[in-house]
Amino acid sequence: MQANDPYPDDMAVELLRWYRAMGVDEAVADTPQDWSSHNAERLAEVPLAPARPQTGARIAPPAARPAAPPPPAPPRTVHLPPADASTLAARELARDAPDLAALEAALAGFDLCPLKKTAKSLCFARGNPKARLMLIGEAPGRDEDLEGAPFVGRAGQLLDKMLASIGLGRDEAYITNVVYWRPPGNRTPTPQEVQACQPFLQRQIELVAPEVLLLLGGAAAKQLLATDQGITKLRGKWMSYEAGGRTIRTMATLHPAYLLRTPVAKRQAWRDLLMVKSVLDGTD
Repeated sequence: MQANDPYPDDMAVELLRWYRAMGVDEAVADTPQDWSSHNAERLAEVPLAPARPQTGARIAPPAARPAAPPPPAPPRTVHLPPADASTLAARELARDAPDLAALEAALAGFDLCPLKKTAKSLCFARGNPKARLMLIGEAPGRDEDLEGAPFVGRAGQLLDKMLASIGLGRDEAYITNVVYWRPPGNRTPTPQEVQACQPFLQRQIELVAPEVLLLLGGAAAKQLLATDQGITKLRGKWMSYEAGGRTIRTMATLHPAYLLRTPVAKRQAWRDLLMVKSVLDGTD
């Protein structure tokens, strides 16, 4: 140590020991600073670390580890409000539809969903109704409303690329939404609008009878799985959906529209797609 240093070597050593005891393990500034040249007074106030115990001295046992945190709670079930007149009418129409063509015709004549009054087109579905994989999103957007089919805009184009990445063409999936008409301004559908369409969606799933359901985004996941958990907690886990006396393997993943805004999240969606592929390939 130099002669003009304001404190002896043993104080510097004790300071380093104190840093280590406090968990200091890296520098936080880009350039070093000589704190001893102008902070000697403050440094003198730092308490010295206790001396190391000599050989043979008894050392107190370490404190007991805190108890492990409890396991995460299962998804909470959302209790929907009682069905209104529009939902009851939708249930009757959907129940009487013997096939998808009849269901689409019944939906086209259904006037009790407020979204129909502001939308241009009914967006029932696209893809192969005999596909083993069925995908469900939230609602049509502007491009979908113009063309009368779900997932035909930028999000739909990305979805097609996502499916192609696991070897599925456009004719190897069946795609629809939770609601069948575009909400004004692409806003989130209201619970009443979703409930008015729900009987048709349930019947649609029964008639398609897919092996796997892939729910795109939080809105579809919350509706089909009757939970209020967010998509980040729901995604990537196998769950089940009951339809027509069958139990369908179901997974939620991130919506393609979200992936367009947040490209870094594509790796999470890719892992989800690989899990879907393993089930469809029989290697799960």
